[in-house]
Amino acid sequence: MPRIQCPRCHRPETRCLCGLIPSLPSRTRVLVLQHPSEVNHALNTARLAALGLANAQLIVGETFEGLETLLNPPGYRACLLFPGEEAQVIQAYATDDRPWLLVVPDGTWRKARKLLHLNPVLAALPRVTLDGAPPSRYRLRKAPGPGALSTIEAITQALEVLEAPTSFQALLKPFDALIEGQIAAMGEAVYQRNHTQ
Repeated sequence: MPRIQCPRCHRPETRCLCGLIPSLPSRTRVLVLQHPSEVNHALNTARLAALGLANAQLIVGETFEGLETLLNPPGYRACLLFPGEEAQVIQAYATDDRPWLLVVPDGTWRKARKLLHLNPVLAALPRVTLDGAPPSRYRLRKAPGPGALSTIEAITQALEVLEAPTSFQALLKPFDALIEGQIAAMGEAVYQRNHTQ
């Protein structure tokens, strides 16, 4: 018998995270473009981020209809949160008077790069990267490199820079609960054996 899912957070009803998801206002608009392979992932942090921000939108796909329009909402300037040689640290963008549209590709590094390849208008956006971010709290996946964060952590960190001194730490409450729940489900011994090396 299939487990009943919460229609909002897509977690099993017995592990619903909706009570922990805030509704945070932000001057920055966040647009998450999620690769389809991430939609049913047990640790879908992009969905939690989009639910927790009043000024956020999540769209699933590999190519996106009307992307040019999505990337140019009136009154906003768009930037892509994605590392690369031409990426500037996000702190350089924090002093701009006009609000930002922060575009965040969501998927494995390979899938995120594919989204950029399939959507040249996306790849053409100015890129920003995080500098001095705290280590990831994502204790269930091995980070591909230093400074690698989950989508929700990257969005939180970016917003804290762009909208300082406002705190967006409440966005991480459902994420922390999700991680703790996964560790509890696998059992401490299994977690210690497989994830703490």
